[in-house]
Formats: sequence, C-alpha cells, structure tokens
Amino acid sequence: MLAATPIGNLGDASRRLIEVLEAAPVVAAEDTRTAAHLLRALGVENRPKLVALHEHNERAASADLVEAARDADLVVLTDAGMPGISDPGYVLVEAAIAAGVDVTAIPGPSAVLTALVLSGLPTDRFAFDGFVPRKGRVAWARGLATEQRTIVVFEAPHRIGASLADLALGFGSERRAAVCRELTKKFEEVARGTLGELAERFADGARGELVVVIEGAPALAADLPSAVAEVLARASAGERLKAAAADVGAATGLGTRELYEAALAARRG
Repeated sequence: MLAATPIGNLGDASRRLIEVLEAAPVVAAEDTRTAAHLLRALGVENRPKLVALHEHNERAASADLVEAARDADLVVLTDAGMPGISDPGYVLVEAAIAAGVDVTAIPGPSAVLTALVLSGLPTDRFAFDGFVPRKGRVAWARGLATEQRTIVVFEAPHRIGASLADLALGFGSERRAAVCRELTKKFEEVARGTLGELAERFADGARGELVVVIEGAPALAADLPSAVAEVLARASAGERLKAAAADVGAATGLGTRELYEAALAARRG
C-alpha cells in the first residue's frame, strides 16, 4: 500500500492514512527515523516494524518485501508526498505486480500538483520531469524547449540560482515560470515571472524545498517554411539537425524526413 504523507503541514494527513498506520504491521520507509517521527507527530500509538526502503537498497529489498506483503499489509512511506514520484516505490510496485501481489494507494499531498495549481500557468496538460540534471542543464532544457505542456521539476536550494540561469539559456529568458518554495509550510512562497527574472531573484540560492514550474512552448506553425526555420534555428543553437527535425515534426505533425530534407536543402541554398 503506497501512502502519501504530508509535504509540510501535518494537518494535511488524511484520516485514512492515520487509520492505516494504526493497523500496519510493517512499514517500509525511505528514512525510518522520519517515519518514526511522523507516527509520533500524528499521535499513532501503533509501533509497526520499520524497514528501510531507499534508492540505494530498493532493488535488493523489494523481493523480500513483496513476499512479506503476501501475508500481511505492507505500508510504503517516503519522507514526503507520494511514494514513487522521484522517491522510492516504483521498483517495489513493479516487483509486486510481477509477483501477483495486490497494490493500492492512499492518495494525498503532492508537491507536483500543489506547485502546478499555484503557478498560474496552464494546468490542463503538464509533464513532470523529476529533478533538473546536475550537468548538461542547458542541453536538457533545449531538448524540452518545444514541449507544449507545462513542465514541473524539482531542484535543490543550493543549485537553484545556477539552474535557473541555465534554464533561461535553454528555454529562453522570456519563458514564464514559477518557483514554489516550502509548500504548505509557514514560509510558503510562490515567485512568478520569466526565467530571466527568476534567475536574478534566486541568484544567491534559496532555502527550503523547491518546485519549478515552466510554461510550455506555444504551438508551432504547421506550415513547412516556418517549421524549417525552427529546425534551422535549433540546429544553429547546437542541436543535431536530425533530432531537431524529429522534435519539430512531432510538434507540428509534419513528417520528420520531409523536414530534415527541406532543412538540408535550405542550409545548402
């Protein structure tokens, strides 16, 4: 059973979560100390067996946990939010499904969804892309620059300034975004603006847990000349011509081969 826990404010813990923890014989937790603190903070009198399940042992531990779940309920917790979302959980779920063990979830707080709805950016279509990579951020951002869905990512506080500066280079400094800090906590803050403005604002870093929400790209014109111009612009910025043609083709509905050959001809001529 995957159980979502508060991302900051303990008042967001559901009655169902507390009831399940009161009855759980075993809890697999990202950090057993954090889980023990949560049990005490929620007034849970039950003291289940706490088993560590984190990124370094998840694959090795999953087999034993799946077998244990055949005989008794197993509750999976991460430090905050829903297990499996940039936290341990997916490998265990995969193993449980393969072994025919039932998997269910207790829905609850989500930093991704909370940041999305507070960002002021479109919420009808979005993509979550985990943590911003530590290296190659500009290339990573350029690879997502034509994504038309709103993009949600996590970032560490000590990297946020350099990261936003790189995202401004990759997406363009005028792309709208929001930096959501300390969600549901006392010092919750949502900073909205362009990536260029936010890079300046957070140049010296920030404190607390951070979620960055980035505006999706506008729909590309579906006519061939405009699409070719976009392919050539991306190639000039350092992207491989064939990869640029594939991305622009996917965004416009035009054929990759047609775009690639038209871009080659335009480059020669």
